[in-house]
Amino acid sequence: MRHNIAIRHFRLLFVPLLFLLPLMSIGCANDKAVIGQANQFHQGLEPAVITDATLSTYIQKVGDRIITAAHELDRQGFGPASHKKENSSWMFTGMQFHFVNSPTLNAFTTGGNHMYIYTGLFLNCETEDELAAVMSHEFAHVYCRHVQAGMNRQLITQVAATGAGYAAGYAAGGKNSQSVASSATGIASLAGQYFGMSYTRADEDQADEIGFQFYAHAGWDPAKFADFFKKMIAKGYDKTPEMMSDHPSLANRVKAAEERAAKLPAEASSWRRPPVADPQQFRQYQQRAQQVGAMMPTSESLANAQQLLQAMPRSCLTPRDQDPSLRDQREAQAHIVNYLERSKKSGKNHAQKAAYEHQQETPERRGYN
Repeated sequence: MRHNIAIRHFRLLFVPLLFLLPLMSIGCANDKAVIGQANQFHQGLEPAVITDATLSTYIQKVGDRIITAAHELDRQGFGPASHKKENSSWMFTGMQFHFVNSPTLNAFTTGGNHMYIYTGLFLNCETEDELAAVMSHEFAHVYCRHVQAGMNRQLITQVAATGAGYAAGYAAGGKNSQSVASSATGIASLAGQYFGMSYTRADEDQADEIGFQFYAHAGWDPAKFADFFKKMIAKGYDKTPEMMSDHPSLANRVKAAEERAAKLPAEASSWRRPPVADPQQFRQYQQRAQQVGAMMPTSESLANAQQLLQAMPRSCLTPRDQDPSLRDQREAQAHIVNYLERSKKSGKNHAQKAAYEHQQETPERRGYN
């Protein structure tokens, strides 16, 4: 009997360890993992993605112009060490920029081939320069692999949760072990995918620095890169001291952008190009975004996608603790956390039930000698 118990304890501890060792030896998230996660996440947001051909073509043209400039800088060896640690060719092909139907003032990327601009932000832009600055900043997060860094910060949590999942599975034993483990690790993956998307203050500052270069080389006015930040200051989004915030202060971001513009070489004037849309066309696109958003059908899938959009960190714009309109984010996050907790509790109860049923089996049925 003791021998059988020892074997079960060995299985409980050693098998999860075998699963975790490869993750621990890798020590970091690679591009393939991030791209796969981003594609999975996109499926949840698709109901809120605007598919109108006119708007999709416009935002993609703006994004492609940023990508072209970034690709040329990549050929020149531009960028931090994080950009150069893997083959980055995927960043310049198949990158998709999306308008998503949400009143939230935000934009973000999941680190793979998808970048999202909320219509709430688009409608608050005075010019294409402001929109392009935000999009350049978002692509800089991809270029610098900031999502990968965020996943690395979550690795210990994910590994622990994965180990717990497999441990629960083997504790349950029998035919239920695989399903219990799968359920627990699925929950861990979802939680890691969600909470791993926050950026540090250093990430945001670096995305401003790198994004500014993309923006300027792509031909927009360097003097206008910080215009959206100035607008946010005027709206009262810059009250918390920087040392207490997860973002650089907006005032310091404006100052840094102005200093970068002043330091550009004389040849920078030759980089200037007309905007993709002139001011009149830009206003027309904004009006179209309002009209299309109003006509999108109300459904549970759309509501779920919009809740996920609300819950996402306020990337590139304002710190979470400075945004005066964060009630929607907190409520959406609380709903998602509650859902995860309920799912986790359900999985735990399933494991306990399976373990009890396993204990009721005879030694012969268990296959023990």
